[in-house]
Amino acid sequence: MTIRFDNRVAIVTGAGGGLGRAYALELAKRGAKVVVNDLGGARDGSGSSIGAAQLVVDEIIAAGGEAIANGASVTDAAAVDKMVGFVKERWGRIDILINNAGILRDRTFVKMSLDDFRQVIDVHLMGSVVCTKAVWETMREQTFGRILMTTSSTGLYGNFGQANYGAAKLALVGLMKTLSLEGAKYGIKVNTIAPVAATRMTEDLVPPELLAKMGPETVAPAALYLVSDDAPANAVINAGAGGFERAYVTLTRGIHVAPEDMTPETIAARFAEISDRIGEIVPDTGAAQGAMALGAV
Repeated sequence: MTIRFDNRVAIVTGAGGGLGRAYALELAKRGAKVVVNDLGGARDGSGSSIGAAQLVVDEIIAAGGEAIANGASVTDAAAVDKMVGFVKERWGRIDILINNAGILRDRTFVKMSLDDFRQVIDVHLMGSVVCTKAVWETMREQTFGRILMTTSSTGLYGNFGQANYGAAKLALVGLMKTLSLEGAKYGIKVNTIAPVAATRMTEDLVPPELLAKMGPETVAPAALYLVSDDAPANAVINAGAGGFERAYVTLTRGIHVAPEDMTPETIAARFAEISDRIGEIVPDTGAAQGAMALGAV
């Protein structure tokens, strides 16, 4: 069955180039009306221009699709609310939000200023919160919504020199997990993608021979599935260069001890048992993990 987005309205942030552009073009190709949002700033978030977003819109229209450009910063709640209001007035609904906008300010933690840390958190995490909050009530009223967060291998597994980026990216997984629970009865499905792609964000981090295999088009199939009508919920998909994997936050079976053995020495002596991954599980909720611990005492 071909996945289509006819009569769906999608907002894609950071869509003036790279991954966002690939998502916007493919959504439009498959029938969606697309809002191409992009501040048009530099890689570190400085500056602004709607030119890049408009070029993507021009591509979509030239191919017979429908799209509009928007230059709101995802960190500006008033501007995002204005964008959402305009889209609802024009097209009547908002079905899909892809939170893709981001910046990089890479440095080792010892050299990183607090401003560099806050700015990255503000764009990646709070930008996604701002945009999601702006469309949430509309999606609840429609009893339909698809929201995609963007994490990364840095958030999931860590990378040298990216403490700010990693903190923001893993926070988005936590956001997804709670919103998946809160949105379920309203038909809102929230997922997360972890792209491995050749974009201006990664051009200095990956050798050219590998970049050639990592075009944004290699990530787009997973992103589109995760915002489709038949999408799962609460899924983290790693995608890029032809590889697609699912990432989980797992829990080992661990140990359970009597009150007299609840000591640091017990933890030290039995740390290998606590760490043993045989039989590990994936709790459905944080409450389920807590209940498991309480039930074992």
